[in-house]
Order: sequence, then structure tokens, then C-alpha cells
Amino acid sequence: MIKCIATDMDGTLLNSYQQVSRENKEAILKAQAQGIEVVVATGRSYQEVRYVLDEADLHCPAICVNGAEVRTKEGEIFSATPIDKQVVKMAAERLMEKDIYFEVYSNRGTYTVDLEKAVSILVDIVMSANPDLNQEEVVHKAGARVRNGLVHQVEDYNLLFNDDEYQVYKLLAFDFDSEKLEAAAASLEDLTQLAVSSSGHENLEITNRQAQKGIALEAFVKAKGIELAETMAMGDSFNDVSMLERVGRAVAMGNAAYEIKTLCDVVTETNDEHGVAKAILEVL
Repeated sequence: MIKCIATDMDGTLLNSYQQVSRENKEAILKAQAQGIEVVVATGRSYQEVRYVLDEADLHCPAICVNGAEVRTKEGEIFSATPIDKQVVKMAAERLMEKDIYFEVYSNRGTYTVDLEKAVSILVDIVMSANPDLNQEEVVHKAGARVRNGLVHQVEDYNLLFNDDEYQVYKLLAFDFDSEKLEAAAASLEDLTQLAVSSSGHENLEITNRQAQKGIALEAFVKAKGIELAETMAMGDSFNDVSMLERVGRAVAMGNAAYEIKTLCDVVTETNDEHGVAKAILEVL
């Protein structure tokens, strides 16, 4: 019997417009009404998670920043696993040497050195994956990151790295040149404290090696007295692998990469076809 359901957000729970569909929301509420713990597991910061869940009027615990921070349903910090400051400085230097844009996710929000690029990158990613979408709507939605204070500008990332009030959870690097990204990932291989994963062909997600969705989910369900065998996880990308490999029922989205589908027990519909709702209703 499934007692916990973990769902990725982008490409999974959220549709192409970065929203939770009515069908997905109703399925989650139905699972919660039956006493099932529903947790979102995402590379997003808690602030970005809350923005989306508040918009949908959903209340769930959250595994944020790929597991670097876990929050209760009430928003209290359950656990935090930051990157060592010296290690993060070395990783940042190597990304800059490769001329790769990146953002810094911290305990005090997400930071960029270029607000305009923070928006344009997101627009490019969404439009390249969904060319039929209305570009004006996508631009407006992406701009919400800035308008709603979900990403902040800083003159130099060293201001964060050298300040003890900031814990760095993740570096999120973007580039549409896959060879550049591969070279950047290779340059980080000797930094063994880091985990390097991806939530799309155009990015790298760099966290503490212990900050992975699967590790965080395992600790979360254990604290709830739930077994991993009683847990279902849903995802579409490579930063979901660590949880998909651990749970009793692994569900790949219809839009997931082929490699993700081969890891899973079930393949559901795409994120625009309410695949999360279908997968939840099947286990209910």
C-alpha cells in the first residue's frame, strides 16, 4: 500500500505554463484526504515552490533544491545540507572560466549577477521545449521570478560566499551548448563533495553530494514511519533518478527521457496530459 507520494515539479507536476492543473490538484487533495503524505521534490528554491503551491492553494511538505533543504508543510526547515564554501568557490570559478552563466541558490533565496539573463534564459528553455506556446505569456510568467522577488541581483557572488549568513545550497548553470556543459561537468569531477545532475539538456545542477532527492526522501519517509517500499515517486529528468531508484513504485512521465523511462515501473501521461493525476488515481 502506498503511504507517501513524491512528485517532481517542472516537467512533472507542472504543465508547460508552469502551473498545477485542476486535475493534478484534485488528485493530490484526494490522496491527502485518504491520509497519504504528498511531498514535492524539486530543484527549485522553497520560495519558488511556495509561489507555485500558493497559486494552486496546495499545502505539502517540500524537498527543495534537489534535497539541499527540506521543509515541513508549515514551512519550517526539516533539514539543510549546504555546500562547503571553499568547494563552492572553486566550482564557481570553474564555471566562470568556461563562460557559463549560473545562479546561486541559498538559504536566503536565489541570486544572479544578471537579472535580465535570469528571465531570458527561462523563456528560451520553455519556448525551445514548447514552441507552440504563446511567447508573450511565457515572457510574462518568467518575469514573475523578478517581480515577485524569487530571484535577487548581487554584484558579485563572492559577497555571498564570504558572508557566514548565507549557506549555499546549489549552483544552477545554464548553456545551450551541450559540449560546453559537458566540459564544465568534467571540470568539476575532482570536487568529490559535489553531486552534478541535470533537470534538462541545457543545465547542470551542482549540490552537496548528500543533497539529492533520493537521500532527502529516504530521511523524510523514515521520520514519518513510512518505508521506501510504501512510497511512490514521479519524475521526468536525471535529477529524479536518486529517488526513482529507491522507491517501491517509480513512475516516469510520458515526456521523460528514454533513460528515465527504462528505470521506472510505470510510464504515465505527459505533464500536459495530467500524468501526475493519472498515476495518483491508479494507486488510490
